Amino acid sequence: MYQETKKSEKITVVAEISAERKKVWQYYTEPRHIIRWNFASPDWHCPRARNEVCVGGQFFARMEARDGSFGFDYEAIYEEVQPEEFLSYALTDGRQVRVSFEEAGDRTRVSLSFDSEPNNSTGMQRDGWQAILNNFKKHVEES
Repeated sequence: MYQETKKSEKITVVAEISAERKKVWQYYTEPRHIIRWNFASPDWHCPRARNEVCVGGQFFARMEARDGSFGFDYEAIYEEVQPEEFLSYALTDGRQVRVSFEEAGDRTRVSLSFDSEPNNSTGMQRDGWQAILNNFKKHVEES
């Protein structure tokens, strides 16, 4: 029997951060910062991260519920890297992600576009990735 596969959609989330682009890039790419913002809600955390920001380099983050009930590894390989401007990577399931860092006066606009996955609604995915980006914004602005 024929089963139609759900086609991936491109989803974009954006945050304007009150910080210079160099700092925003640093906080986005350094593991010591990634573990402080890479989760969507307070009941989750990111206990480990590794990041080799270069073409062919690997990104790894462990994401877990704080109560230990669930966790997963988020892994990708960088395909394009232009320091302080943009990076793109492929997740282990083949989906693509692109993150751009644009100067906007005394702020930095971070735009993150990603391919949706078939198991959750696009709205749920958009909300989750936006929550992580909002958590990133808060971490940068409070540091």
